[in-house]
Amino acid sequence: MKILYVITSMRMGGAEKLVVALTAAMISKGHQVDVALFDGTQTELKSLLEKTGCKIYSLSMGGSVYSPSLIFKLRKISKAYDIVHTHNSSPQLFAALANAFRKKPQLVTTEHSTFNRRRKIWWFKPIDRRMYRKYASTICISNIAYKKLTSYLGTSSGIITINNGVDVLAFAKAAAKDELKPSKGNFAVVMVAALRAEKDQQTLIRAISLLPHNYSLWIVGDGPMRGFLENLTKELNVEDRVVFFGWRTDIPQILKSADVVAMASHYEGLSLSSIEGMAVGKPFICSDVDGLREIVAGAGVLVKESDSEGFADKIKELCQDKAYSSEVAKACYARAMEYDFSKMAEAYNNVYLTLEKTHGRKEA
Repeated sequence: MKILYVITSMRMGGAEKLVVALTAAMISKGHQVDVALFDGTQTELKSLLEKTGCKIYSLSMGGSVYSPSLIFKLRKISKAYDIVHTHNSSPQLFAALANAFRKKPQLVTTEHSTFNRRRKIWWFKPIDRRMYRKYASTICISNIAYKKLTSYLGTSSGIITINNGVDVLAFAKAAAKDELKPSKGNFAVVMVAALRAEKDQQTLIRAISLLPHNYSLWIVGDGPMRGFLENLTKELNVEDRVVFFGWRTDIPQILKSADVVAMASHYEGLSLSSIEGMAVGKPFICSDVDGLREIVAGAGVLVKESDSEGFADKIKELCQDKAYSSEVAKACYARAMEYDFSKMAEAYNNVYLTLEKTHGRKEA
C-alpha cells in the first residue's frame, strides 16, 4: 500500500515525533511510505525522518503553512497514493480541499489535541463538518480527544480512538548521562515540551522558586515562549537553577538523569512526553487537565492546574520520601506499558488495511 503522511513541518512536537515513528513502523510492515512537509526546513527530527528511507516532499521552505499554493502542490502529489494521512490543522483542511471530488486517495487524519482555535469561531463549525466528512477515518489520540471532537461535530461517524504510544522499553533501558546526574544532595526536575502558550512551564519555574536552592529545573524544548520564560527566571532570581536545554535528540537519557519528570500544561490530546516520562522509571508529576489526568490518574501525581505551590509541595515530598517516590515510579512504568508503541502501530495498520479492503469492494 502507498501511504503519504502530511504534516506542517518536522519542528519538534508530539505529532511530528509520531509521524517519524509511524513512518518507520509502516515501512517495516511492507508499505511504501512518504511524507509531505508544508515547511521543509531542516531540523533534527527531519534528519531522523530521512534515516527511515522515505521520500520527503518539502512543499515550501520556511513559508506560511496556510498558503493556498500548498493545496495545488498537495493535489499534484497525493493522487499517486492509496492513503493520505494528515496531521495538524492546515494539512487537515488542505488535503480535504486538494482531493475534493476524487475517489482516491482515501483520507485519514489524526486529531492530536482536545482543542484548537477553530472551535472558538462559530462560523468555522460548518466548514469543519464538511471537512471531516471527507475523511474516511478520523483517529483521536485519546478518549478525551474523541469526546471533545464528537461533541463539537455532533457526530461520531468515522471517528475512532487509538491511544498514542511510545517505545517504552527504549526509554526504560536508556542510560543516564553522568554529566547531568545531580550531585549528592541536589534534586533535578525535568519537563520536555514545546515552549508554547498551551504548555505551562512558568508554573514549574515558580514552583522551583519556592523550593530550597538544591532543587533545579531542566526545561527541554523551544518555542515562542522562551524569552518570556527566561525573563521570568531572572525576575524570580532562579536563573542559576533553571536550565534551558533547547531541542534535544537524547531525551531518554536526559529523562533518566533527572530525579522527577514533570508536565505542567493547560490541556493535551494525549501527551507523548508524559508517556515517555513515565517510561523511564522515575516518578511523574503533572497538571490535572484534559489529556493528562486520563493517563496519569492512579499512577503519577496530579496537581491542580497552574498551582505552583502544589507542584512545589509534591516535588519536595517526592524528594524527601524515597519509599513514596519509588512507589509512584513503579506505578508510572506499569501505566506507560499500557501505551506501548507496538500496540498503536498495529492499530493504525489495521485502519489502513480495512480502508483498502472497503475501497476495493466499492471499486468492484
